[in-house]
Amino acid sequence: MCGIIGVVAKSPANQIIYDGLTMLQHRGQDAAGIATYSDGRILLQKSNGLVRDVFKTRHMLNLRGDMGIGHVRYPTAGVSSNAEAQPFYVNSPYGITLAHNGNLTNAENIKQELFEDDLRHINTGSDSEVLLNVFANELQRTGKLSVDAKDIFSAIRSVHERCEGAYAAVVMIANVGLVAFRDPYGIRPICFGVRETELGSEFIVASESVAVDSLGFNFVRDVAPGEAVFISIDGDLKSEICAEKTFHYPCIFEHVYFARPDSIIDGISVHKARMRMGESIAAKIAREWSELDIDVVIPVPDTARTAAMEIANVLNSKYREGFIKNRYIPRTFIMPGQAMRKKSVKQKLNAIELEFKGKNVLLVDDSIVRGTTSSQIIDMARDAGARKVYFASAAPPVKYPNVYGIDMPTSAELIACGRDVSEVQRLLGADALIYQDNEDLVSAVGHGDKGPTEFEQSCFTGTYITGDVSSAYLHNVSNLRSDKAKLAREENDTPLNDLHSPVQN
Repeated sequence: MCGIIGVVAKSPANQIIYDGLTMLQHRGQDAAGIATYSDGRILLQKSNGLVRDVFKTRHMLNLRGDMGIGHVRYPTAGVSSNAEAQPFYVNSPYGITLAHNGNLTNAENIKQELFEDDLRHINTGSDSEVLLNVFANELQRTGKLSVDAKDIFSAIRSVHERCEGAYAAVVMIANVGLVAFRDPYGIRPICFGVRETELGSEFIVASESVAVDSLGFNFVRDVAPGEAVFISIDGDLKSEICAEKTFHYPCIFEHVYFARPDSIIDGISVHKARMRMGESIAAKIAREWSELDIDVVIPVPDTARTAAMEIANVLNSKYREGFIKNRYIPRTFIMPGQAMRKKSVKQKLNAIELEFKGKNVLLVDDSIVRGTTSSQIIDMARDAGARKVYFASAAPPVKYPNVYGIDMPTSAELIACGRDVSEVQRLLGADALIYQDNEDLVSAVGHGDKGPTEFEQSCFTGTYITGDVSSAYLHNVSNLRSDKAKLAREENDTPLNDLHSPVQN
């Protein structure tokens, strides 16, 4: 999962982009980058690390210009290198930079076509560089010294024809403008906003509305599936649906875990969706687990707080904060190796003993992926004196890998894959385990008439909505994403582009 942002302003864009990236930092802590345009030049700074570490004063002074894009990243295939940091840049035609959130499922095929048919070389293992070169090649076909909105929309139509999978992207074209576009299924989120200044209208596009609102822009709307929004360097906005067929299946895991609660995605309040997740879990507990004597409901910080509060409210139980979180430890489910992951969990959370001692505790988390973190948290609760430890997941069992931009591990590394709830409960060491039902999750997120009612939820159902994900593809993804593969790359210092990437059959 990554965060993207783009700005066309009437004053320096660098600080706006920097501040926006800090609001999107939760979407990726592996690397960050900003590219701006000034006086005929594209200026670029990117590196591994958090936003605050990548950009120093000297970098910000160099990132001149009123237009730019930015990116925060974590590696979908477990690769962490400066070469993979975004935005990516190509000088032909015009000078183009791109920042991308998602994952192309036919990237290897396109990479071969770009080399053999279009004479373009891909220098990294990133599918984002593939996406950039597809777009650049389509613009080059115009043969023009400069392009307009019509040319750009035509190029994106070709992108949709060639690229499969999930992608929300923002592209900056030197001396032309900025374009944001979304795949025909609308899997990954992207929206835009505007604010009026004395010098004229300024525009922003971002992965989440929180980056729009917090910077003083007025939220306009989400970019529709298959749509492109073009903002010229002079501030003229045009949009067009560029895909022949469009659907609306946004990723439901955005609401479960990734998105900030103060964001609104596709008309759905993330905060309210999580409240409804809590309500439905509470209803399930009252219906099927009425024998549980729950003294206190405690969330696993931070994402589960909203659901946990609603569970406590509906069940008329006490709600308490029982864990203190160290906010400087990265997310654990994308870390390779059990030893590293276990060490990270112990550094990340610490229990407040008085909230656990002698009590029957219901722990609430947003989801259970590998189960390593959940198991250790249950152990922490027992070590702090809990008499019984019940565990509730605001999401259904995660049984299948995600191929649309979330680095969920292979099926073999998912604790719920091939196991029933009682087996998972035993492995976690819980006295009871309550999962959200899939239909209840869909109802919680798709509640009301302002947003979509169908979602991309392959990690729960194993159904891949784009229809192009074969067992051979999943096998190759497994070879790239497994703990064993990640550790081997780290030990050998092997970049992803030296390995065989997933191949579509």
